[in-house]
Amino acid sequence: MNPVQRFDTRAWLLFAAMALLWGIPYLFISVAVESYSPAAVVAGRTLLGAVLLLPFAIRAKALRPAFAKIGWVLLFGAIEMAGPFLLLGHAEQTLPSGLTGLLVATVPLFAAIIAFGGGDRSVLSPWRAIGLFVGFAGVFVIVAGPGLAVEGGGGLIAVGEVLLVALLYAIAPFVIAAKLHDVPSLGSITLALFAVGIFYTPIAFLTQHEVPTLESTVSLVALAVLCTAIAFITFFALIRRVGPVRAPLFTYVNPVVAIVLGTIILGEPLTPGLLLGFPLVLVGCWLAATGGTFGSRASDSDLPPVAPG
Repeated sequence: MNPVQRFDTRAWLLFAAMALLWGIPYLFISVAVESYSPAAVVAGRTLLGAVLLLPFAIRAKALRPAFAKIGWVLLFGAIEMAGPFLLLGHAEQTLPSGLTGLLVATVPLFAAIIAFGGGDRSVLSPWRAIGLFVGFAGVFVIVAGPGLAVEGGGGLIAVGEVLLVALLYAIAPFVIAAKLHDVPSLGSITLALFAVGIFYTPIAFLTQHEVPTLESTVSLVALAVLCTAIAFITFFALIRRVGPVRAPLFTYVNPVVAIVLGTIILGEPLTPGLLLGFPLVLVGCWLAATGGTFGSRASDSDLPPVAPG
């Protein structure tokens, strides 16, 4: 292990920055889709993010190795960005941003199930199995519990879309581990962002039927600059500082940020079902991903994957 991999003051600052940078996308998406189509949000976010990351990728000489495995990079982009970004935009036309961020936090539950399907029997350990049960029980309480955080058929469809996003986010790291482990992450992400942005650009023009508001445009730019370009650069710095095992632990803080911002800024309601299910989801995800340990004995495959929203 690199001796620099420790939680010092700089590491904690990076950790806090990531908790914020990947906790606020749901707020920005919610505002952006008020006047942009979901496809337009995806196109704008990914293209601008790719342009901002390109100089860093060139400087790191990360593009050539990524081009060498362009097929797998495109598959990663489809699973990690193309599908999730569109589904989130569509779902947040119905769901509150805070609830969306919390549902995305179920990623470790799906990752544990996928790992079990791939032969990892450690998922059957008592605490991890309890985590799966508790986490999905929390989702049920949120969707069907007191106060009905989700109302109507459209809301249930949107919940299904967000849970599909969580599933896709859970699959993406397995693609990286199996096929892109020897490719610089910055190269893969930059190329994937460009590919997704180019793919969605014509769809954006076809689906954009109203004049975007200034508020939505600012939110879209913030998604690209803060939650994509700056967030990935900060994430790489955090990995260098504390290592790949502990770096993604900020994902457990993201839904807290999403719910607090949604409530304070957008005035989203805190229903009893949400308040009851919220801690169940977080505790369940933590147990499913870590087995209830605070140490760094888990392997990279046990970690919650990067889920920028």
